[in-house]
Amino acid sequence: MTTPDAAPEAAPGSTAAALPESGPVQTRRQTGRRARHVWLVPTGLLLLAVIPALGGSARLAELASDPVLTEENARFVSQPLPVVLHIVCVTVYSMLGAFQFVPSLRRRRWHRWAGRVLAPAGVGVALTGLWMTAFYDLPVKDTAVVNGMRYLVGTTMLLAIVLGVRAALRRDFATHSAWMTRAYALAMGAGTQGLLLGPLVLVTGSLDPVTNSIGLTAGWLINIAVAEWVIHRRRLRERG
Repeated sequence: MTTPDAAPEAAPGSTAAALPESGPVQTRRQTGRRARHVWLVPTGLLLLAVIPALGGSARLAELASDPVLTEENARFVSQPLPVVLHIVCVTVYSMLGAFQFVPSLRRRRWHRWAGRVLAPAGVGVALTGLWMTAFYDLPVKDTAVVNGMRYLVGTTMLLAIVLGVRAALRRDFATHSAWMTRAYALAMGAGTQGLLLGPLVLVTGSLDPVTNSIGLTAGWLINIAVAEWVIHRRRLRERG
């Protein structure tokens, strides 16, 4: 027996039972799915940043000890300051920079304050990278192609950061976002290069100059191609 105020329960398989949820429950579920989707990109970037961060940590630990000189580490042991600064700057830049791709944070003051740390860190990454390419005695596997790419990448990254900061000061945030995305993609080249070349090193123990050149160059090209695709998608959304 039911009271006048009680609604009868829908029988399994009935039309009422098959109706999709609506109202607050459906809204909460949609919001939860969007939130999880938003964090996929920064999570992936943080995982990619772990690759050079681990390599940098190992290098710092080596320099802090009394390492045996080898062809691979002699330049770092003789002049440790540039590589130490490079590792610190690239770790801060790659880790903190991943959060700049979270839309909710871009709309808050946090984005601006983080940018004031990231811009100098990015400049540090580019300048120390250029210095090491110019003045370190590089190993044989680093061919002229690799060193030429390092000069190009470092200079382009430095220019992108300058243009990005300039656009932000003009409050041209679309242009600012585009240039900063390009700079971040170039800085993250080491992560992509680690994914490409790491398995080969584990299997063979070393890389010949040709394979090393192809892998390093491919890492930068893949990253900048992805960056341009992201920038293009943003522009389409803004127009649409």
